[in-house]
Amino acid sequence: MSDHNRSIIEEFRANAGKVGGYFEGAPLLLLHTTGAKSGQTRVNPLAYTTDGTRLVVIASKGGAPTNPDWFYNLRVNPIVTVEQGSVQYQARAAIPDEPERTRLFNQMAAQRPGFAEYQRNTTRQLPVVVLERIE
Repeated sequence: MSDHNRSIIEEFRANAGKVGGYFEGAPLLLLHTTGAKSGQTRVNPLAYTTDGTRLVVIASKGGAPTNPDWFYNLRVNPIVTVEQGSVQYQARAAIPDEPERTRLFNQMAAQRPGFAEYQRNTTRQLPVVVLERIE
């Protein structure tokens, strides 16, 4: 885990989900995935939007040419753990098909314009992931 992510995660946990800096004021969650190869738990802070009761995240990696590792992990192991504020629960990750993918991406980009910029910076289509809480 990068030092940058580690400090965001520590701040998130110390302040019931609230952080400063780039993510200040943005809805943020911590996504726990199981490594596709290692089987180890990985934790990543991610901005999200909601779609009804579902949470929506974007596998942007800042517009890098490759998807983030957490995306590959949840494709192999779609049962994840979500930390949202001070609440932690299991969820099932799913990758929506078109046209839902574009609708959800546009929803995120409208709220967090950086995601539109990330898409402009890469030739890959940024994956959208929907997280549905498991009751």
